[in-house]
Amino acid sequence: MTKRLVVIGAGMASGRSLEHLFEMGGDWDVTLFGAEPRGNYNRIMLSPVLSGEKTYAEIVTHDDAWYAERRVTCRFGETVTRIDRSRKVVVSAGGETPYDKLLIATGSAPFIIPVEGRDLPGVISYRDLDDTYAMIDAAKNPAKAVVIGGGLLGLEAAAGLKARGMDVTVLHLMGHLMERQLDEAAGYLLRKELTERGIDVICRASTAALLGEERVEGVLLEDNTGLEADLVVMAVGIRPETRIATDAGLDVGRGITVDGRMVTSDPDILAVGECVELDGQLFGLVAPLYEQAKVVAATLCGEEAAFVPRQTSTKLKVTGVDLFSAGDFAEGEGREDIVFRDPARGVYKRLVLEKDRLIGAVMYGDTADGNWFFGLIRDGTDVSEMRDTLIFGPAYQGAAPADPMAAVAALPPEAEICGCNGVCKGRIVEAIEGGAATLEDIRARTKASSSCGTCSGLVEQVLAATLGDDFVMPAAKPMCGCTDLTHEDVRRLIKARELRSMPAVWQELGWQTPNGCHSCRPALNFYLLADWPLDYVDDPQSRFVNERNHANIQKDGTYSVMPRIWGGVTTPAELRAIADAAEKYDVPMVKVTGGQRIDLLGVPKEVLPRMWADLNAAGMVSGHAYTKGLRTVKTCVGTDFCRFGTQDSTGLGIRLERRLWGSWTPHKVKMGVSGCPRNCAEATCKDVGIVCVDSGFEIGVGGAAGMDVKAVEPLAKVATEDEVVEVVVAFVQLYRENGKYLDRPYKWIAKVGMDWIKARVVDDLAERQALVERFDVSQSVYQKDPWAERATPEVQRAWSPLADLTMEAAE
Repeated sequence: MTKRLVVIGAGMASGRSLEHLFEMGGDWDVTLFGAEPRGNYNRIMLSPVLSGEKTYAEIVTHDDAWYAERRVTCRFGETVTRIDRSRKVVVSAGGETPYDKLLIATGSAPFIIPVEGRDLPGVISYRDLDDTYAMIDAAKNPAKAVVIGGGLLGLEAAAGLKARGMDVTVLHLMGHLMERQLDEAAGYLLRKELTERGIDVICRASTAALLGEERVEGVLLEDNTGLEADLVVMAVGIRPETRIATDAGLDVGRGITVDGRMVTSDPDILAVGECVELDGQLFGLVAPLYEQAKVVAATLCGEEAAFVPRQTSTKLKVTGVDLFSAGDFAEGEGREDIVFRDPARGVYKRLVLEKDRLIGAVMYGDTADGNWFFGLIRDGTDVSEMRDTLIFGPAYQGAAPADPMAAVAALPPEAEICGCNGVCKGRIVEAIEGGAATLEDIRARTKASSSCGTCSGLVEQVLAATLGDDFVMPAAKPMCGCTDLTHEDVRRLIKARELRSMPAVWQELGWQTPNGCHSCRPALNFYLLADWPLDYVDDPQSRFVNERNHANIQKDGTYSVMPRIWGGVTTPAELRAIADAAEKYDVPMVKVTGGQRIDLLGVPKEVLPRMWADLNAAGMVSGHAYTKGLRTVKTCVGTDFCRFGTQDSTGLGIRLERRLWGSWTPHKVKMGVSGCPRNCAEATCKDVGIVCVDSGFEIGVGGAAGMDVKAVEPLAKVATEDEVVEVVVAFVQLYRENGKYLDRPYKWIAKVGMDWIKARVVDDLAERQALVERFDVSQSVYQKDPWAERATPEVQRAWSPLADLTMEAAE
């Protein structure tokens, strides 16, 4: 007999409950209500959506096809307003829906500080996709954001908004960040890291009021400090959403009261997730919610099961910093601390022992051994025999491991690997012995690594340790849907078979799509251009729209004009030409950029040729702010004016930029030259950075300061400017010839290794000079200003909205 199940709430807890229910079988007619106009998605991954690393489509857990295949009636965007327990129906805008069993999964609601101004436009919480989109929209304009709350959600919001270009300040009521997960020392390190990344943090900050009239304009603190704010994000905590249960007369404490079977005070109504309370305890982490989901499914199917709250660990990734905490790390009588600090690496570890048992652990910067420590805490293991080496992890217990897999192989079967889904090593091994041979196989069978993904590397290590010689590294992803070949395969074959045109690639390499696609054409265009500069002719139709138009399109359809300012050094004549252009063409904003250039924003497309004709006439060329190529060479004033300067950093920066401008590369390249180790030009976080010292120049490569923040890796130390130029040009050419399209230098370096690069660019003088020669050949063809070329009457007439629409349609 078909049983009618109504589910209120389409989040992660109810979604996992339905997965288990369908796996267990039974004849169920399921109706799923959700307040949001969408189904189940991974809320843990909202932060990457906010920062731009992922899209909503990439975090969807259950798509329309999943619901349709299981005949789930979806009522998304429809809120249940009342439960009539006597008649066993729920009431919504669509009418009444009867049930045999009802599952409440309403989750939690954000806590909004009850201060004046909390209802102003521009004040939002951070709980769902709509909140995320609201923050993304707010970040489209240069603005200031204040995030109230220094817990996980608040810091994720701050990091995402900073990545979107906003000025961000975090206000936190307590003395240090994430006080529930971190001790004071780790909280200090986190605050220091965030501050270094440009996020202001104010602790012990109590909000008195939000200021503004038509929308929020500022935040007033209790100490009368005022902060400007175009956006205020409330991330101070959550409360179980219990209103529907309270109105229905169910037992409610802080949450909806349930027993171990997840049944409420009404035997036909169950509850799951952040809205429930069991034995006075609330649950906010995903791991216990998923355990509850298993029990819900078993209870609905008439099987015996009980949810028993277990100790959980917290492994978090906040703005690229690893954090782990488990157990009780508060100070107390009879407790002993073991602390490890490595300031140079930004690593801090603290273990708390009591009566020869590990009872708490806090780790910052290096959390690789977190699961092992958590196992010791959970199992109450006597650690007296390993006391002296405990802080160094499992690899130092007994003899040193013979290989890197030894520590993973030594983990017991009950060791937890995936905290989100409660998957232990033994379960993963069972899946492998049952035929799982890839990370995707294990994810499908056990759900390990399917939530936050931080355990993916550990899961693969278990896979490798279990399969031994039978382990096969995951195959690289194909370049696109047109071919099974990877980017690396295509690059290699273009050179080996001397393929010098896109039709030759499509024909000889068996392309499945006749003329390629929007994904592979830009990559092929670059590979052919880099490998055969004298034979291949650049195809503008295979470039992204900004590169075709030689300007960056803005959100309102206008463009930005950014002339090249060599090494950040300009002249009165150049400034006058820029000012004249801004006045003549009524430019709405003139902005100095972080790369020491001037950006003219809001220029209509049809004006671009005329404006550039004026700038070209003044001797200025394109700054290539739109390209996959050299963007800027940032410099400090060096020895000319600075009393600390050791070398002529300004002159060297100009020399590098004039040599390298116009060179197409797999991704954008930014450089910096600092005149002394004080590093005013921020050279140590550039793709290529040079720091001047008394003895000469230190060259580093592979830095980053975007969504990933990374210091450069040392490449070479040289004595003269000529050597700097030669090494840098050779490095850029090696990157051009071997890098995967859209891989920044640091990603390419991670794949090939610094030793491989040094062997060709530093150690082998003949190879270095050959790279420079090949670079110069390419520059002889492509180092030219696109606007100077097209600034003819014929080109200007062709440069019209109609002509460009035709080009867009052809694409």
